[in-house]
Amino acid sequence: MINFDFETEYILENNAVQLRPLKLIDIENLLPFAMHEADLWEYSLVSAAGEANLKNYISSALQSRSERKEYPFIIWDKRLNQFAGSTRFYDIQSFHETLQLGYTWYGKKFQGTGLNKHCKFLLLEFAFEQMNFKRVEFRADNDNLRSIAAMKSIGCTVEGVLRSNVVKSDGGRRDSIVLSILREEWLGNIKKMLGKKCE
Repeated sequence: MINFDFETEYILENNAVQLRPLKLIDIENLLPFAMHEADLWEYSLVSAAGEANLKNYISSALQSRSERKEYPFIIWDKRLNQFAGSTRFYDIQSFHETLQLGYTWYGKKFQGTGLNKHCKFLLLEFAFEQMNFKRVEFRADNDNLRSIAAMKSIGCTVEGVLRSNVVKSDGGRRDSIVLSILREEWLGNIKKMLGKKCE
């Protein structure tokens, strides 16, 4: 059983990025994305497009943290000295020593810059080495080819597709692809591989 302390302010960082706990005041830090880059949430189950949706997005994430279900972060790009997006741990199951990593999005200027690999390295290192989780799971819309490619590029294994398993924001139904990384895979070769990509 893992003791994930939801009260602790975990800060993860390297020379490229800092991940710190998301706060209510971050509405103003993320508002430009919500107002001008609405298509960032095209494949998301929960949209943060527009000021009202962003407020709800952040409030819901913070409520889930208080309920010990999720742990959301805001992403700061150290190279550009700008806030870049958000990500979180969710479906945290301490008894089973598993969690999911997702709700990840970056502003368009930060996509394809290597920032995602730095973020994932820090998050996976924290989950597997500091918290000793045994499995980190990822899910995405099976039509979101960009996201799937990004997950594969950090070493995720595709496990399969859950057909018509959730309702999309437009009312339709989504097929969700499931991927994962196991602790022994991280320690075995994925950490080294991903570390090289972050150099």
